This record gives sequence, C-alpha cells and structure tokens, in this order.
Amino acid sequence: MAAEETQYDVLLLGGGTGGYVAAIRAAQLGLKVAVVEKDKVGGTCLHKGCIPSKALLRSAELMATMKKAEDFGLKVGDVELNFPQVQTRKQRIVNQLWKGVQGLLKKNGVTVYEGTGRLMGPSIFAPTGGVSVTRPDGETEVLAPKTIVIATGSRPKQIPGLPTDGERILDSDSALDMDNLPASMIIIGAGAIGVEWASMLSDFGVQVTLVEMLPHILPLEDVEVAEELTKVFTRRRLKVMAGTKVLTDSVRFEGAGVKLDVEKDGQRETLEAEKVLVAIGRSAVTEGLGLENFNIKVERGVIRVDEQMRTGEKNIYAIGDVIGGLQLAHVASHEGIVAVEAIAGQNPHSLDYTKVARCTYCRPEVASVGLTEQQARDAGHQVKVGRFPFRGIGKALVFGEPDGFVKVIGDEESGDLLGVHMIGPHVTDLIAEAALAQFLNATTWELGVTIHPHPTLTEAIGEAALAVDGRAIHI
Repeated sequence: MAAEETQYDVLLLGGGTGGYVAAIRAAQLGLKVAVVEKDKVGGTCLHKGCIPSKALLRSAELMATMKKAEDFGLKVGDVELNFPQVQTRKQRIVNQLWKGVQGLLKKNGVTVYEGTGRLMGPSIFAPTGGVSVTRPDGETEVLAPKTIVIATGSRPKQIPGLPTDGERILDSDSALDMDNLPASMIIIGAGAIGVEWASMLSDFGVQVTLVEMLPHILPLEDVEVAEELTKVFTRRRLKVMAGTKVLTDSVRFEGAGVKLDVEKDGQRETLEAEKVLVAIGRSAVTEGLGLENFNIKVERGVIRVDEQMRTGEKNIYAIGDVIGGLQLAHVASHEGIVAVEAIAGQNPHSLDYTKVARCTYCRPEVASVGLTEQQARDAGHQVKVGRFPFRGIGKALVFGEPDGFVKVIGDEESGDLLGVHMIGPHVTDLIAEAALAQFLNATTWELGVTIHPHPTLTEAIGEAALAVDGRAIHI
C-alpha cells in the first residue's frame, strides 16, 4: 500500500523517550506526525531501563531503611523480601506510564504504526524517499513523509566471547525479568547501570562482586565521588574490584553457577557466583535501517549529526542513543525537540552537553553537572574547589543518611561555576538547582549566597559553594 507523498510532515523512526517527545512537540508546532515503533511506545527507558530499574531500586531502598527501623525508634519485626510482588509493582508502574504515553500521542493527533521501519531510496511509491514499515503480520506499507527523524535507541552492549544467554549470563534487559533473585552475582562494568544493579541487589541480600576494568568505578564521574561510593559499597560488604580485567576465555559453567578469572596488576583470581550480569554500556541500533541508501555517516557505531540533529541528508535527522554522546532519556527528549523545531523552521538553540545533569540511582545517589575537577584542569582552568559533607547537614542526619558530600568547582579568575558533583541522599533531585545555575552562567558566589531554607538537604549546595572561597559556615 502506498501512502500519499505529503501524508506526514515528520515521521519518527522509533517511539522511545526521544521519539515520542519529539512527536508531541512537532504536533504542537502544527505538523502532521507519525511514529513507527516495533515494540511499545515509551521505548527502552519506560519498558527496559529508567522506570523499571528505579521501581526495583525504590523497593531495595525501602527494604534497607526498614532494616534499620529501630534507629528511628520503630519496631517492625523481621523484614522479608517478596520479590515476585516487587516485580508486580514494577510492572504496574510501567503499564500506567505506558498508557499515559499512548494517551498523549493520541491527544496530540500523532499516528502510531506498529512495525519495523526501514529507510528506502526514491521509488514509485515514494519519489523523494520514504520508510517501509513491516507490520507484525508480515504485511508491508510504504510511507513518504517530508522529513524523517531516526530515534531507534540502543541495546545492551555485549562482551566479545561472553554472550548473554538470559539464564546465567544476563544483560540489563534480561535481569529485569528475573523471577527470583540469585544468592550471588558478578557484575561486569561499574558505570551507572552496573552500580545501580550492585546497590539494588546488595540491598535485596544478594552477595555482589562488582568488576570494573578502568581505575575506578563510575569512570565518567569525578574521582572523589567514585572513591566515596567505593568506601560506602565496601562498608555494605559489596566486593569492589576496579582496575580489573575479566578474562573471557576463562568463563565456565560449574554446577548451578558460573566461574570466571580476572586479572589485576598481573595477579589472576577466580570469581564464582550463581549468575553474571554484563553491564558495560549500550550500543546504538543502526543496523537494518537502510542507512547505506543515503548520505548518512556512521562512525564508531553511531550516526553523525550537526547541532540541529541533521544527518548528511537535509530531510533526515537523528536523535538519542543512536547518535551517541550522553545516552540519557532527558538528553534524547531535548535532542528531539531541537530536531523538530529545526524542521519547523524555528532555529532552536543547540544543546550544551556540559550543562546536562547526570544521575545515578544507587544508594547513596550520585549526581553531577558540568566539568569534573580533572576535566576543568585539562581544559586550562585554574580551579578552586569547595566541599561540604552531608554529615554536617541537619536534614541528612534526620533522614539517617549522612554519607556523601557536595563538591563545587569554580574558575579562580572569573568565579564562574564549572561543575557540581554530589553523592548523598536525594542528590538526583538536588542536582536540578546546580543545572539551572550552570544554564544561567552563575558564579560560585551567586550559588553560595542564594538563601537555602533550613533544615533542608539543599543547604549542602550553598555551603559547598561558599567553601570555594573559604566562607562555609558549618565546617
């Protein structure tokens, strides 16, 4: 079946967070919009990433809190985990949000095609090029939109020689579907995904070994934050092995478990657990899209775009995980908005990725925005740093969560705010203030003299900013 050539102004190839947000914004701008999605709108974030993992993390956090209820003067008895019920709650939340996304698309007049989309060159059905959609029943339909936005996302990255099987070798997708928890788990990779799973499983009572090839866990975060999280994890009896390489040819299944060898500083050690979780990041989904039919560059596995998300083809854009960079849901959303506003002729501001907040939902939480101290020095800044521990904040003590600190990095000459790094209670919420400060090009002095209400956790931000100039009060 051929579509009319001008049937849609914009077609989103992928209905994940970036795709559906872009679709809604395009509709708001008066464009006629369609989305092609092979699975479920909402994508990885809603169904296999952000939302389900945070639902599990919340249950784990609550369990850890209940175990120390007596510290708060409460007697609750033994705390037991009902993991099937945890999974049921997780799915209920996902389904509720999924219905919400479907409703938003319908409300905004966005047409959703269920099927697998592929770019196609000019044809009798689509003289300027289009998208063929193969539906679940095998039937194919050709759409010929004026512009296309590729938003096909990513999938869990694999380790060569260590394929996941969904049983004993898991990735983050298959781990979310576990019916029961293992007694022990080796987690390979200590970025955001790995440390979140390590924190969650540990709180649920699983014996966790966390292995990272780079010198410290959370390698994209400030080193001081990574070191603090390592200390907290170690106190919680997680085994943290940074600077450690997994020898993939040593993996073997024995009994009901898995054994593998690792190497650090020339020393070899055998690790054993019931299951292994591979959490080394995500790979962009670019294969099978028909990119070879167009002037679209793929470098290091990701699609190259300009500041307005345009590929080498003037009517084809790309957003989200498929273009690499910060593979975060909120980044994909804003990239999608930039793309469709450009399509609508609005000349939007390009994203400044140094001003994007990054969050990791382990316990304690980690959040940051801007440059790390090392990045600032490497960029040629003469830096000055202020720190303030949550142990000095009354609200943190009231919460019973005194671990962590806020670190503020400023430029010594201009006073400009270069970065804010946090580890501690609810910092994934607190980081928004620092992100706004960076967006407004604030100085550390302006952040410090902003009056932060008492008693709140936000006081740590103000004190750390004042500490940059040696003016912190409570330390």
